Amino acid sequence: MVLPTVLGMRLLHTSDWHLGRSFHREGMLGPQAAFVDFLVEVVRAERVDVVLVAGDVYDRALPPVDAVRLFDEALARLTAAGAEVVLLSGNHDSASRLGFGSRLLERAGAHLRTDPAAAGRPVLLHDEHGDVAVYPLPYLEPDAVAGVLGCDGRGHEAVLTTALGLVRADLATRPGTRSVVAAHAFVTGGATSESERDISVGGVGSVPVGLFAGVDYAALGHLHGPQQLAPHVRYSGSPLAYSFSEATHAKSVTLVELDAGGLAGTTVLPCPVPRPLARLRGRLADLLADPSLERHESSWLQVVLTDPVRPREPMEALRARFPHVLVLGLEPEGDRSAAGASYAERVRGRSDLELATGFVEHVRGSAPDAAETGLLRDALEAARRDEAAA
Repeated sequence: MVLPTVLGMRLLHTSDWHLGRSFHREGMLGPQAAFVDFLVEVVRAERVDVVLVAGDVYDRALPPVDAVRLFDEALARLTAAGAEVVLLSGNHDSASRLGFGSRLLERAGAHLRTDPAAAGRPVLLHDEHGDVAVYPLPYLEPDAVAGVLGCDGRGHEAVLTTALGLVRADLATRPGTRSVVAAHAFVTGGATSESERDISVGGVGSVPVGLFAGVDYAALGHLHGPQQLAPHVRYSGSPLAYSFSEATHAKSVTLVELDAGGLAGTTVLPCPVPRPLARLRGRLADLLADPSLERHESSWLQVVLTDPVRPREPMEALRARFPHVLVLGLEPEGDRSAAGASYAERVRGRSDLELATGFVEHVRGSAPDAAETGLLRDALEAARRDEAAA
């Protein structure tokens, strides 16, 4: 689909590529490369001016070589297709490694922002209506960046408020300039999935959507489901599913149009789907015989068997009909005790701190007291700081 001509600027908002990640041991490099092909095609077909990547380019601080090669190829192809690229580091990225060579890349139209101290320094772009200031805010690990930002408070809301204060101070010196903020953060009201890493500090990881008042568009990254939190505040979501909790997501990128007055509109463009995801539940014989399940024979599947007695070689039996079963769980009918629930069910929705305190209670038979819980919280936050600084 080619959109009608609009005078102004077109930005393509995407995030959470997680290059180098697998899906239950299935390699995802091929689907990730297909997504890059799709992005390049969209840039050309829709005359995109700017590709905005709101963090988590890689899945870990030390990405595999093939993932680095794919990212290098993506930057080269997107800029060759005529778009500027504005990119920031997420909580999975190593800011220092991702930002290597950023000053040289900027000359080629690829703007990598990984330094929180540069929060108030925009990437200035231009169209027939004037300037557009894009402020990329990398993931802000509170304890690691509070001093850099001159922030007295502690927590995600405090550091993001300070960073946005720097944005507004700079924007005040640019009357009439349209503004876009990109941030990697957990904003209150966003729907989570199982594949996002917990970023809470002191039990609080979310920030209010009201922090983004006064900008024309806020391009968010971190949550994997595409969702709109306010008319001008949106998560693009990840381009691929990275957990079965994302089976119902319609993966997409967001085309953002700015005219002379600011935000003119957004259009959701669906991403290519390498293979559908589905969750099946029931007795083995019923699943193998049910004709309505034919549509799932080519899907990646998570299957929960409810047979009262464990079937013999259930995975082999399932894969005879459903060759792409990736996850198998057993929950006998009538057994809803903790022992009968899967490990994934027992830990679903629990924070890192809750998992740690639960482990202590399981091992020694009593829950940690307040002081011990504080030590566990400090250890988890220190680990996050170390990873953010890697």
